[in-house]
Amino acid sequence: MKILAIGGTGGVGSKVVQQLIDRGATVHALIRKMESATKLPKNVVPVVGDLFDPETLKKAMDGIDKLYLLNAVAPDELTQGLIPLNIAKRLGLKYVVYHSVYMADTFPEVPHFASKVAIETAIKASGMPFTIIRPNYFMQNDASSKPVLTGPGVYPMPLGPAGISVVDIRDIAEASAIALTSEGHAGVTYNLNGPDLISGPIAADLWSKALGRPIKYPGEDMDAFEAQMRQKAPSWSAFDIRMMLQGYLERGFQAGPNDVPTLTRLLGHAPRTYANFVTETAQAWAAA
Repeated sequence: MKILAIGGTGGVGSKVVQQLIDRGATVHALIRKMESATKLPKNVVPVVGDLFDPETLKKAMDGIDKLYLLNAVAPDELTQGLIPLNIAKRLGLKYVVYHSVYMADTFPEVPHFASKVAIETAIKASGMPFTIIRPNYFMQNDASSKPVLTGPGVYPMPLGPAGISVVDIRDIAEASAIALTSEGHAGVTYNLNGPDLISGPIAADLWSKALGRPIKYPGEDMDAFEAQMRQKAPSWSAFDIRMMLQGYLERGFQAGPNDVPTLTRLLGHAPRTYANFVTETAQAWAAA
C-alpha cells in the first residue's frame, strides 16, 4: 500500500508519516524542494511537486493508492486543497483522509474554516472513499508561547473562561494513520477532542505548577491579541486566528458527548491530557 502524504513535513503531518511507517505503509511525501527531504525519515520517498502545478501532482500520485491531505493555513488554502483532490479522483486513488477542523461549518466567518468546509464538500461529492479528521485546538500550539511563559510569565492565548477540548497532535496523527491503514472508516467524520476542558485560567494554573512560577492569564482583549499576533505573523493570519479564537469565546469549542469515547475506541487508549502535555513540555524546556 502506497500512501502520498501532502503536508507530511509539518508538526502534525510528520507524526502522521511516522505512524504510517510504524504500520508498515510505503510512504511518499510531497515536498516543494528536494532540500526538504532532510526533514523526512530515511525510508520515506520524497517527491518534488507543487500544489499549484497539476502536472507535478500527476507524477507524484502515479502508482499511489491513498492520499493524506493536510493543507497549510494560507490565503489560497481552498485552491491548494481542490487541485490535489481532483487529480486524485482523476487518477483513481482508492482513498483520501483529509485533515479539517472541529466544528468547521459553524464558523463561516473564519477564513481557514470556510476553506476546509468547501474542501470537505468537494470530497463528499467526489465519489472517492474518504475519512475526514476534524481536530480541536492543538495542545502543541501552546509550546510556541514559551517566550512569554518563561519570560514575563503570561499565558497569552485568549481561550476564555468556559474552556475548549484541546487535543494532542500525537493522537491526531495516530487517528489519521489508523483511518488510512485499516478498514471501517469510509465515509466517517471523526471529531478529535481531548478529555479536558482547558480555559485560559486553567491553562495558566497548570503552567504555573509545571514551571514553578506564577503565570497570569490576561483575559480576552482580542484587539490586543491580534496586534501581538501581527508582530510575528502576516496581518491576514493574525486576523484569521483572531476570528477563530473569538468564535471560541462566542460559541464554545467543547467536545460533543460521543467524541471522546469514539476517539478512545479508535485509538485503543484514552486521549492524552493537557496536564501531561504541559508537564512533558516544561521538563523538556528545563532539560534544554
